[in-house]
Amino acid sequence: MTAQVDYLVVVFTATSGASGELLGSDEKELVQLVWQLVDVKNKKLGKVNELLIKSDLSDLTEEKEEEDVVEESVEEENGFKADCVFTATSLETALNLFHLQLTNEVNSAGAGTSVCLCTDGQLHIRQVIHPEAASKNILVPDCFYSFYDLRKEFKRHFPASDLKALNVYLMAESLSIPIDMSAMWDPSATPDPSAILPAEIAVQQVQIMASIVLALLSEPLCHTFSNQERVSEKFETGTCSKMEKVCDNTVIRARGLPWQSSDQDIARFFRGLNIAKGGAALCLNAQGRRNGEALVRFVSEEHRDLALQRHKHHMGNRYIEVYKATGEDFLKIAGGTSNEVAMFLSREDQIIVRMRGLPFTATHEQVLTFFSPGEGLKEMCPVSGGKDGILFVRYPDGRPTGDAFVLFACEEHAQCALRKHKEILGRRYIELFKSTAAEVQQVLNRYSSAPLIPVAPAPLVSVLPTVSLLPPPGTMRDCLRLRGLPYTASIEDILTFLGEFTHDIRPHGVHMVLNQQGRPSGDCFIQMTSAERALQASQRLHKHVMSSQRGSNSRYVEVFPCSAEEMGLVLMGGSLSHTHTHTHTRTRNGTGLSPPPCKSRRLSPPSYSFTPAPPVLPTEAAAAAALYPPMGQVLLSPRHLPPGHAYYPATAQLYMNYTTYYPSPPGSPTTVGFFPSPSSISSPGGLVRMPGLTYNSNGVKDLINAVQGYQSPTESLSLLSSSLIGQSSGGDAPLMSLPTLMTKPAGQYLDLTLL
Repeated sequence: MTAQVDYLVVVFTATSGASGELLGSDEKELVQLVWQLVDVKNKKLGKVNELLIKSDLSDLTEEKEEEDVVEESVEEENGFKADCVFTATSLETALNLFHLQLTNEVNSAGAGTSVCLCTDGQLHIRQVIHPEAASKNILVPDCFYSFYDLRKEFKRHFPASDLKALNVYLMAESLSIPIDMSAMWDPSATPDPSAILPAEIAVQQVQIMASIVLALLSEPLCHTFSNQERVSEKFETGTCSKMEKVCDNTVIRARGLPWQSSDQDIARFFRGLNIAKGGAALCLNAQGRRNGEALVRFVSEEHRDLALQRHKHHMGNRYIEVYKATGEDFLKIAGGTSNEVAMFLSREDQIIVRMRGLPFTATHEQVLTFFSPGEGLKEMCPVSGGKDGILFVRYPDGRPTGDAFVLFACEEHAQCALRKHKEILGRRYIELFKSTAAEVQQVLNRYSSAPLIPVAPAPLVSVLPTVSLLPPPGTMRDCLRLRGLPYTASIEDILTFLGEFTHDIRPHGVHMVLNQQGRPSGDCFIQMTSAERALQASQRLHKHVMSSQRGSNSRYVEVFPCSAEEMGLVLMGGSLSHTHTHTHTRTRNGTGLSPPPCKSRRLSPPSYSFTPAPPVLPTEAAAAAALYPPMGQVLLSPRHLPPGHAYYPATAQLYMNYTTYYPSPPGSPTTVGFFPSPSSISSPGGLVRMPGLTYNSNGVKDLINAVQGYQSPTESLSLLSSSLIGQSSGGDAPLMSLPTLMTKPAGQYLDLTLL
């Protein structure tokens, strides 16, 4: 509640686009501003002023003569003509001219100094003047930050009125104000609401609004204008608790934001509408980066509805989509429960900068030193609060994530800090981004509750009786696992990396792991002649740098000893966790599988693995046991693979992980197949050479389908550049029938030679 003002300024605006209830929804520029001063105490009206905004004033004399002719004809027909007409070349000039003329008129009246605008609805101020001024970086005069909504003032005396259906003609009719019906313009009756408003209508609207104000001030109503509408001058940052209740009718989702946009940019886009404290929350994707979406919470449903009218308005060169959202959506992004975060964000009027890529050993002192001015530099960007202004992001077990948030006291210090983007701290370059309170909450929530990448569901193997797929502790670890290879690394690069240990590699013992797209995954397995040499190689070469002849990049490579069985598990879609291979200690519960190595997997902590499968009901276990034999029986007592079936039958999915990695030439491990030959190889088998293999084939998987039913164990298939050698197991099974394979795989003729 505020005291009655001395003067009311009735204001009406018109754009070059839509009018009525769609005013300002099409981002058209302001072209006409009409106002009239009302003396509240003396109940007198001032002169009507009209301000025309024209960007092109060439041939001004000729245009002015034409305008004078038009204005005179309008005056003769209906009498709606402004007393004073002004012309401006830009919005900034127009707003300053409006403020100057209004100040002069108030001073000349001498009945007081307090002034407030009065408009028909919210659109003229909130959807026309403020959005255009914000998009053009124009400073708006103070008088445009408060106004009276004539419809709401009228509704106080006529409660049954519908605010959205009201207009000046209905209000004038209810107050028994005479109106020239022949010249009446009813926006609700206009066939095309997007049609441009006639120039003389603005003057007519202002004159009728001034008459309504006088009627409200006079007896018997004796109305007091005291409830001003406020426009927020700046966005207030703040925190939001997950326990807080957020109304669904106050939240919107903005989509298509530039990735570098901040909460202040969002507030600028919605300038004129009041966003709740801390109500702009930028959304992050699975990798913790901004995805171009934001959830915005407004102070009321009325402001939310006005925000929806800005659908596909522009932020720079991008148009922004605006949709309805729920309070639950907002709390998922902006809500938090950490007391540490609440204390960190409790300092108001602070600018937040996010640091990404910090060394895991970084300390508060190193961060403070990083932002301190270097030698010969005068720019200052001190951290607000010293150590208290730094918040490190950590995993639930306390390990650092490499992210941190830093507070700065002002925009100048923050901009100075952002200029240190990609400077070095320790041995790593640091990425710096302007952040928000909601982003702090979101990052902390993600790292403290779940991995950034959704964990894959547990494999169906959990339905069967629990049998560990890991080899027994005494298995010989005569293989090496190389992790983190350059993606351009070849077998020659690997041999060069191994150096003197190259002589200890078994024939065809280098196995590069490819992903589903046939590209290197960064892993490699090497079969050594003895476990002692494998251990020595891992101790000597662990974290040494490998260079690639086909690329300029070089990376340090992790080297671990492992067994042939562990190698088989990885190649069939699983991977051994870091602790399994490095410390030689393995868990015996479940399958021991974790998601295979891939680039995106590195975004989540290494300690995360598959969620444990829920216990199955006894009836489900019995049914599964009846349908499928025990896994030990399948692996230890193999059965025949009948001809005519695909290599991967439907039941095979029970024993495979959610993704499959394929071994590269020259060979695959001995445990890659689940259906080996009926008996162990007791005699040397025959070899078949296929020199005509297609280059675009899917590799080993297609070749397995090609030789299905001919007892060729999977471990004997070797892809050598463009040729393939398959070894028959001998025994009861006949050798491959050469004519049968003439058109396999991929329908290409293969020259099969018996070796």
